[in-house]
Amino acid sequence: MFRLAYNTNGLAHHRLADAFELLASLGYEGVAITPDIGELDLYDLDRTRVGRLRRRAEELGLALTIETGARYVLDPRRKHFPTLLETARADRERRIDHLRRSIDLAVDLGANLVSIWSGAAPGGEVGDRRGAVGDGHPELWDRLADGVAAVLDHARGASVVLAFEPEPGMFIERPDGYRELRRRLGPRADELRLTLDVGHLLVTGDEPVHEQVRQLGPYLSHVHLDDIRDRVHEHRMLGEGVLDLPGTLSALLQVGYSGLVALELSRDSHRGAWAAQESMGKVRRTLADLNPRA
Repeated sequence: MFRLAYNTNGLAHHRLADAFELLASLGYEGVAITPDIGELDLYDLDRTRVGRLRRRAEELGLALTIETGARYVLDPRRKHFPTLLETARADRERRIDHLRRSIDLAVDLGANLVSIWSGAAPGGEVGDRRGAVGDGHPELWDRLADGVAAVLDHARGASVVLAFEPEPGMFIERPDGYRELRRRLGPRADELRLTLDVGHLLVTGDEPVHEQVRQLGPYLSHVHLDDIRDRVHEHRMLGEGVLDLPGTLSALLQVGYSGLVALELSRDSHRGAWAAQESMGKVRRTLADLNPRA
């Protein structure tokens, strides 16, 4: 059985210790932490505070993961810049360093997984367009594979799982792009696991979601849960879009997924406590309907 978690990018106005208490009180079993400026700034960490957060998570029985999607940590003007795809090696190395720091923080917090993505290509290129996955852009693919391999080296040394998330608007948007990246990693392919955001499947048209979950089950190590309307990449509360929540949760159960399923409601921090409570209720009711004898 998977465990329900919540991403702290949807609780941006909460202290992390307060977020832990809130989520545990609502029945969440995990927290997907997005380190950002503030309490867990990777470039100005308070080790004492990190230790306190780890101990409190352990006391509350919360499993932790690290998300690497903070927007302006590396550049105050350009969102998510630099990526693993930049022309200048020095820029790519800055992103690799950021991901290594994320892995080190995961170790210090007792988190077992770090989630990453490709980022957008400098010219807006997409490497996994339908019917043309992996065609063209060889230099971009090489930069990405080399950067991921460097991060995998660090993750292996730290005994941390590295999971890759396809993200609309980035060089790799779809599950087929993740498969192509695995192919390019060769014998290291199995080291790179998958973070699947089910809402992203609705944006890119990789449907039905439940069938994608079944096909991708062998690769899954992390799942993000959100709803989508009109194929617009705006994370919505469950029930506000077209996600088949019963079908999605049922598929996760059928493939035997046992990791975290993290609500990612990054636009709802202004009502974060309410959103977390409503989301928990929605998932619990759906699971009860799927298994009324439980």
